[in-house]
Amino acid sequence: MLKLNDVALRMGDFDLCADLSIAGPGVTAVIGPSGGGKSTFLSLIAGFQVPDKGQIFWNDTDLTALSPGARPVAMLFQDNNLFPHLDSLSNVALGEAPVAHPSSETKERAREALKRVGLTGLEFRKPSELSGGQQSRVALARLLLTNRPVILMDEPFSALGPSQRKEMLALVKELLPAATILMVTHDPDDARDTKQTVVVSNGLVSSPHETTALFADPPPALRAYLR
Repeated sequence: MLKLNDVALRMGDFDLCADLSIAGPGVTAVIGPSGGGKSTFLSLIAGFQVPDKGQIFWNDTDLTALSPGARPVAMLFQDNNLFPHLDSLSNVALGEAPVAHPSSETKERAREALKRVGLTGLEFRKPSELSGGQQSRVALARLLLTNRPVILMDEPFSALGPSQRKEMLALVKELLPAATILMVTHDPDDARDTKQTVVVSNGLVSSPHETTALFADPPPALRAYLR
């Protein structure tokens, strides 16, 4: 269970407030207008931002004062954050061992992760030699090696077409069935493929609602966004 207890953050003239619990496993969509606070919400959970008040818990562990690397959290960014000078195998190995020369055991696990995302034979290609969809799969393979129970995805598949986004989300669900996943998206169709949705608008983070029911009778903030 991921909990944000009376969390508040001020950044200049922008305030973010969050008081909610997110049960896992599974994918929770995070949706709302641009500038509403979605990425800031993820940054608080990841530890890139420190709240001015409140606490963040994973189960019974208080994460609030922990550094990003000490949290049980992994993050997948919009640009996949792959190192352009490294091949796919080396990029994936960084998920387990962020060192220049990973062990043979780590390389073998990276090779297996690439196999699981359907990239056998592309281990030694660099990001520039891969399609957008293949780059997303490399980033997902690296995520598998982090072995973290909380996964934050900030519009990770926005550069892909609708069918590829649907395919990648299905792959995430298949490969990370035990993880609690929060996925920021601007596309309502992406959100509709998740079990629950959090709406973030004007710095206010809602409690999660069952997705189908939420879209059937959207609150004012979501209704305005969907127009």
